[in-house]
Amino acid sequence: MIRPSHPKKEVEEALRYAEARGWRIEIGGSHAWGRIYCPYNDDECRCGEFCITSVWSTPKNPGNHARALRRVVDNCTTRKRQSESGSTVEE
Repeated sequence: MIRPSHPKKEVEEALRYAEARGWRIEIGGSHAWGRIYCPYNDDECRCGEFCITSVWSTPKNPGNHARALRRVVDNCTTRKRQSESGSTVEE
């Protein structure tokens, strides 16, 4: 099923960035447009604290919210460890 686009173009671009890196997007939830989920979600991944991030439907500043979403994706510890070692993580 194709997911609906986010109404803010900056946030939509950040969601596509996350999807390209394997993050799963689920629409809906309490007080949020949706959530993004880390593809690894392992025990060492920052205690799971950042493995799920909310995507707001009407952020006060869409550009800042989009940058924050990209930062979460880029700071995934498992992904960083994978890129430093040059290997891939098997699921």
